[in-house]
Amino acid sequence: MQEFSLRLTDNIFALHYDLASQNYAHGGYIAFKINDPKPRDIHKASVRDRLLHHATYRILYPFFEKTFIADSYSCRLGKGTHRAVSKLREYSRKVSKNNTRICWTLKCDIRKFFASVDHEILINVLQDYIPDEKIIWLLGRVISSFSPGIPLGNLTSQFFANIYLNKLDQFAKHQLKAKYYIRYADDFVIISEDKNWLGEQVEPIRKFLSEELKLELHPGKVFIRKFRQGIDFLGYVVLPHYTVLWTKTKERMFKKIEQKRLELETGKILEKSFNQSLQSYLGILKHCRGYKIEKEIQKLFLDPLVKSKDDKIIKAYD
Repeated sequence: MQEFSLRLTDNIFALHYDLASQNYAHGGYIAFKINDPKPRDIHKASVRDRLLHHATYRILYPFFEKTFIADSYSCRLGKGTHRAVSKLREYSRKVSKNNTRICWTLKCDIRKFFASVDHEILINVLQDYIPDEKIIWLLGRVISSFSPGIPLGNLTSQFFANIYLNKLDQFAKHQLKAKYYIRYADDFVIISEDKNWLGEQVEPIRKFLSEELKLELHPGKVFIRKFRQGIDFLGYVVLPHYTVLWTKTKERMFKKIEQKRLELETGKILEKSFNQSLQSYLGILKHCRGYKIEKEIQKLFLDPLVKSKDDKIIKAYD
């Protein structure tokens, strides 16, 4: 970014010229792996291309936002994981009549979604909404820059995912008549008081994904269970009267805090950076029963730091 900024005006005008003359060509990607929690391949575009991704998203998002259903929560303003979890609790209370009746949930996951997005189908979906051929040409350049599927790491990939899976959302709401349906990225849940009805929806969903979007349900991640047994959703386990942090989410959080603590002790990061990271992790606990976990963080990570340093960190925590 520093190199791009050194000749910022020249670089922006060069990008503008390539777009205006339709000579723009998307560059390659830098690939790396993360474990969050499972291994994922991330592909990072150049600064020039990322600038284009953000500009494209900024212009197209307001239009497509109007086409999405209310209960799609991924990569949208005013949505997010915590609102999705809150909506799951709200719907469960409605269906169970304030937990006085049995409430069932169908939870599904799409197998290798980002790697399975079909370029031709995605372009056709975009053409249904966008008549301008130049815009379609540009989006086609971005989409064709990576194969197979779309890359984890692009802002446009999150945006394209919502446009692609909006067809599933519309199918669930209008064809299946699923009143209590929630989707975040490639995870979705349907809530009902009728277990048999939920079971009958699995095959139509599977067929629609296969025939319309060339996707498939993950065979090991299709569950129908009582809500009171707890629903594993977006890093939390949602129960009728409270929400707890998923064990693997807790383990991942502790691992990251320990890594930040070691970086602080070795001088790789400043106390301010450590505190900012810590506050973001503690914020996750505000949405569940996280008091005991906060105490563990205090005992395992903060108390040892106070013994070896001054008390600035603990004051920031307080």
